[in-house]
Amino acid sequence: MISERLQQLRDLMAERHMDAYMIPTSDFHESEYVGEYFKAREFMTGFTGSAGTAVITKDEAGLWTDGRYFVQAGKQLSGTGVELRKMGNPGVPEILEYLETVLPEGGTLGFDGRVVNCRQGLDFEEKLADKHVTLAYEEDLVDQIWKQRPHLSKEPVWILDEKFAGKSAAEKISDLREEMKKEKATVHILTSLDDIVWLLNIRGNDVSCNPVVLSYAMVTMERFYLFINEETLNDQVKAYLKDLSVTVRPYNDIYASVSQLRDQRILLETGRTNYAIVKGIDSSNRIIDRMNPSVLAKAIKNPVEVENMKKGHIKDGTAMVKFIYWLKHNVGKQEITEISAQEYLDKLRSEQEGNLGISFDTISAYGSNAAMCHYKATSESNASIEPRGLYLVDSGGQYYEGTTDVTRTIAVGPLTDAEREHFTLTVISMLRLAAVKFLHGCRGLTLDYVAREPFWSRGINFDHGTGHGVGYLLNVHERPNGFRWRMVAERQDNCVLEEGMITSDEPGVYIEGSHGVRTENMIVCKKAELNEYGQFMEFEPLTMVPIDLEALDPSLMTERDKTLLNDYHKKVYDAVAPHLTEEEAVWLKEQTRAI
Repeated sequence: MISERLQQLRDLMAERHMDAYMIPTSDFHESEYVGEYFKAREFMTGFTGSAGTAVITKDEAGLWTDGRYFVQAGKQLSGTGVELRKMGNPGVPEILEYLETVLPEGGTLGFDGRVVNCRQGLDFEEKLADKHVTLAYEEDLVDQIWKQRPHLSKEPVWILDEKFAGKSAAEKISDLREEMKKEKATVHILTSLDDIVWLLNIRGNDVSCNPVVLSYAMVTMERFYLFINEETLNDQVKAYLKDLSVTVRPYNDIYASVSQLRDQRILLETGRTNYAIVKGIDSSNRIIDRMNPSVLAKAIKNPVEVENMKKGHIKDGTAMVKFIYWLKHNVGKQEITEISAQEYLDKLRSEQEGNLGISFDTISAYGSNAAMCHYKATSESNASIEPRGLYLVDSGGQYYEGTTDVTRTIAVGPLTDAEREHFTLTVISMLRLAAVKFLHGCRGLTLDYVAREPFWSRGINFDHGTGHGVGYLLNVHERPNGFRWRMVAERQDNCVLEEGMITSDEPGVYIEGSHGVRTENMIVCKKAELNEYGQFMEFEPLTMVPIDLEALDPSLMTERDKTLLNDYHKKVYDAVAPHLTEEEAVWLKEQTRAI
């Protein structure tokens, strides 16, 4: 089947004199996760992972993906005619390097310009110019092959009440226009879905787990144009948008509207705006390439959002405590698999008042499966959870009161010394980062060492970021705040940490073939004392879920580490116990006892 699709694509490429065709994992909005309509790369290659780019030539087909997916991609691509290109491995060229090699002089590279961001497109233009390569970006060839392609999502749009948002859309739009004035911009083009729905205090369900709405926005000093499928808007939402002086236009009209702009100063972010939009802008306009102003405004949660998040995390903590209680009492007594445990936890979350679903696909991993930090249980890999070793669950929920993301590693039976040591180091790391005090002006890069020192001092490391920003009833991964020891510019998660920013704190240890450990809390940044040295900042924990004392080795902890854990556990018990059954509350009291 895949080979037939590749041949059909090559036939279309030959008709258009294309020498290579690129299919990324993206939608028209540079979203991290995409709806079913946009899974063209999966359709063409059979690889179902969330990250990867396919490049097809007349003789070769390659799939570039990162280390999270080497094993999965190797299995899914076997026998398809698509070769796995393991990104970062010796001898594996980057996509652009590969294209420079295989494209002939005067050749043509094809791709759908709506699913490639402008910055990448311009990079292709520059690097392939020496070979006089033409970029053919105006046609989606996969669409002509994919006869049963799902329709674009058009889930209903709804209004997020100001008691949850904490600030009116009118105020947010006014603030945006003030930022436009600072940049001397007359037009702002906005295509990132979380920015648009945050700005308008609306939500939807067009991307799984992310309550966003397929839309584009174009803002001037007088007008706000929203490009959206009008079928998604009921009378209440239409009236609400009208009151905000928002003009609704058809979703695809953004391209025609942009092409009509003349002599404007257009603020947009080339790394988050698709290539087709920017190429449609007339040369009489000047582009101001800056991060969308709404990114920072959205990341700094207002006091209402912060208080709501605290409430949401108590609900989420209640579901997690009930889950851990159930698991501890039933493992070894009944058949529990990774998938059945995941389903039970998702059910417990759904029963919490105000829950709107999960915030990402739950990672439910037992034993050696937990050593793959982005593991997802499938019918083929689904392990039975036995009464020994460690079980890791990384999960989260969407609530009117915000977005949650928590990881706990749980002892389901006797542990090895290595498992206990790695568990304890991870807890120490998480607690120390959460307890750090720092001067305003610090970034995640500054603070990451606090989390890694317990590992690095023993010659251990974890190969992922220590933390990411989290949205408010939005994307579970949100820029521009984060914790990393080295920064990747494209991630844009190394801003100055400001009061109200919410970040995950999630160190871990991953031993291939044996076990994986991660402990993750969400923390909110707030002001501490102001003195002659400046404004000090600190964090407050939001996550209210106990840490498994059965897996802990207190001999590895300092007295301060123990105090931090005891203080945290007291907060957990006080917050969650009132929402449990009597038996669960008694159990939680024991689980949060002072050590």
